[in-house]
Amino acid sequence: MSQRIVTAILLLPILIASIWIEKLLFVFLLFACVAMGFGLVEFWRLAQRCGFDPDRLTGSVFAGLIFVAFVFDRPQWLPSLVAALVCVALVRALLRGAPFDRMIGQVGATLLGVLYVALLGGFLVGVRRGFEPLLAAKLLSFFLLVIMGADTAAYYAGRAFGKRKLAPSISPGKTWEGAAAGMIASLAAALIAHHWFFPELRLSVGLALAAVMNVVGVAGDLTESALKRGAGAKDAASILPGHGGFLDRLDSLLFNAPLLYFFGKAYFSA
Repeated sequence: MSQRIVTAILLLPILIASIWIEKLLFVFLLFACVAMGFGLVEFWRLAQRCGFDPDRLTGSVFAGLIFVAFVFDRPQWLPSLVAALVCVALVRALLRGAPFDRMIGQVGATLLGVLYVALLGGFLVGVRRGFEPLLAAKLLSFFLLVIMGADTAAYYAGRAFGKRKLAPSISPGKTWEGAAAGMIASLAAALIAHHWFFPELRLSVGLALAAVMNVVGVAGDLTESALKRGAGAKDAASILPGHGGFLDRLDSLLFNAPLLYFFGKAYFSA
């Protein structure tokens, strides 16, 4: 528990500064690049534990191209990149030769890693680059406050009061009590954000968005837990003290990143 707190204390101030200070954009991009890079490697390790052999070269190249598309705020490139990824991954698997009975699993692992980690996670870079800087900072701060508040409340409330298992076959440590605490914390975070730095986001809309983000985050968390359980792993890695691997920290963020991006485009462009 102490390692978990120390890691957060060391990294959070740097991340927050990189969101609010435009001159530190490169730091935010570095954070995102490292997190998604390690997350992708961790996902492919889980795939290998399941008996699949993803094409790391093809996946890494296209993950990098998707990241570049978000960095230069060119979301219109994404459909072409995804289509090219599918074609190249299939042809590369064909050229590898037999056994072809493993081709679907190997190509699937390559594609899913890129789409799950690089594409979904890239939408956070899309928020940072695709909105006016001050609005981007507010959106990302709202995002982190809600997600991290929910995760923290769910973790500690679950440890202290949790009795009824939320999904025992997937993640035995998660409880309904923790989930309820996470929802309350999400709504409280939205309320704080509205009065502290984000009055442009109507309170009713912010509360609704936070509630949806909480549910989506739980789904993302459970999905990653199911992937680890299928691979027979407790954590995706042990790089971050007290937190496991990067994928363990990205799970609820990945599902919510496109939600934040498209919500911001719809709400603030109306």
